[in-house]
Amino acid sequence: MTRPSPEIEQLASQRLAADEQRITGSRRTNVSLGAAWRSFLHAPSPWMIGAFLAGSVVARVVVGGGSLWELAIPAALVALFPVIEWVIHVVILHWRPRRVGPVAVDSLLARKHREHHADPRDIPLVFIPWPALAWLLPAYVGVALLAMPSLPSALSLLVSVYGLKLGYEWTHYLVHSDYRPVSRWYRSVWRNHRLHHYKNEHYWFTVTSAGTADRLFGTYPDAASVQTSPTVKRLHALENG
Repeated sequence: MTRPSPEIEQLASQRLAADEQRITGSRRTNVSLGAAWRSFLHAPSPWMIGAFLAGSVVARVVVGGGSLWELAIPAALVALFPVIEWVIHVVILHWRPRRVGPVAVDSLLARKHREHHADPRDIPLVFIPWPALAWLLPAYVGVALLAMPSLPSALSLLVSVYGLKLGYEWTHYLVHSDYRPVSRWYRSVWRNHRLHHYKNEHYWFTVTSAGTADRLFGTYPDAASVQTSPTVKRLHALENG
């Protein structure tokens, strides 16, 4: 990787310092958790995911039956979620636009994520785009029915998937909101994601945890040893000229 010029490195460092001061400095607004939750509910994605979550819970109760092994479904998903999250972030959200002949290959999720990096404080860009959820949430139903051996287990999988998705949306929103971290766990998650947005976009890809899948895949360096990226707010800018 080509080392950026001293001028670019200095500009990036100044920008990082200004953004960090705006987010964590004395001028930063400190909102309560309740206020953050009320603001969270103004977005469409929590309601969309919540509706599918509620529907799957009701369906699971109505169908009944099942077996104890289904308890392994949420446990396995929680254990695997950092890896799933990392892969989605790297492969889908940080997708580099490509052309296959005359066709541009660049998904809505990737485009919106680049906009999110350009302005991490733009709250509407924090959420999963509702047009993507409009087909993704129903698609999970078909996947669950095909993947699981019975209807009760498929519904248990759906409850777990929608629950984790809502948890992801809430955590990602909270990190970008003006709620100050209190617990040690949340502070680590908060710092981890801020480093991804304000230090270097090539590291710290997990959102709901810190030091999990990033350690596994080698993207959890000592922040002091990492140069500030000149493209942290303009993903792939150097690659695309």
